Amino acid sequence: MSRALFIRGAHDAYVAPFNLREGGPGEVLIDVGAVGLCGSDLHYFKDGGIGSAVVKEPFVPGHEFGGYLCEDLGELGLTRGALVAVDPNKACGHCEFCERGHPNLCPNVEFIGAPPFNGAMTERIWVPKSQIVPLPQQFSPLAAVMLEPLGVAIHAVDLAKPRLLEQVAVLGCGPIGLLILQVLKAAGAGEILAVDPQEHRRAMAARLGAARTGESVDDIREWTKREGTPLVIEATNSPLGFRDAVLAAKIGGRIVLVGIPDGDSYTLPAAEARRRGLKIKFARRMGEVYPRAIELVAGGKVDVASMVTHQVGLDEAPDTFRNHADNAPGYIKSLIYPNGLSKQGG
Repeated sequence: MSRALFIRGAHDAYVAPFNLREGGPGEVLIDVGAVGLCGSDLHYFKDGGIGSAVVKEPFVPGHEFGGYLCEDLGELGLTRGALVAVDPNKACGHCEFCERGHPNLCPNVEFIGAPPFNGAMTERIWVPKSQIVPLPQQFSPLAAVMLEPLGVAIHAVDLAKPRLLEQVAVLGCGPIGLLILQVLKAAGAGEILAVDPQEHRRAMAARLGAARTGESVDDIREWTKREGTPLVIEATNSPLGFRDAVLAAKIGGRIVLVGIPDGDSYTLPAAEARRRGLKIKFARRMGEVYPRAIELVAGGKVDVASMVTHQVGLDEAPDTFRNHADNAPGYIKSLIYPNGLSKQGG
């Protein structure tokens, strides 16, 4: 019998035996190499759900993961033991939104690691073969895991459409914000102003290329003489994230909201947004971006390893959830190795 990390409700995570289900048609079994603790996993832990995705019974989280094939996958030219990534988003393929090329908006999605669909914080998992992503031979489980959050960052920057050498404000220097920062640089953005209340995250943003770092939106307003920046990308977990993005934006500017606020609600003074005539977009998951994510990592244009501050086994995972929820010093990105740290690779 396998083991898994379960979330039973708000602030209730534990490790217990897990009965692995039988595989279905078109599925392949993988040994989980590593799985990331994502901000959405943390929302399930802190709030017991995100919108309509509510934890009603114990479920296994984890949608950022890579693992080792338990059988040959000839149609993809892969053999047993190959390290692969997995796209967690199984869109229906036939709704209006899928047909328009937006599978990330599919209302009929089956998303690995979002209730009621169990995720990868377990030793083995069945996944659809169609969601397997082949990887370059030199990739490690860490790199495989980080492709999914990098894909979210790529999608956010695609929505933002940064102009060449344009000044950009990035609110939030967690994993997604730090990945967005790097993708912005790869896309040719100019000066990047990054803010986060935690000093170690600001330090990481500076290391990865932010021109200036500060604690809050007040710093951005000071640096820009209260004019703001033409483009703002918000990647916080704060109910004030939307408000702060508005306050950081220049008149006529653009905002992309990526973060999920604690409590699933924003606080926003409407006049500030209306009087600026802002263009606002919301980012949800991602589209078909894995090839670009792989190329950015393989080519060294995005450093995914530096922000991984903690790597733990399954038994340490509940405490890791609690530490992230408590904003423990030094935490940016944590990876969990359900089968042991020996499988983390290079």
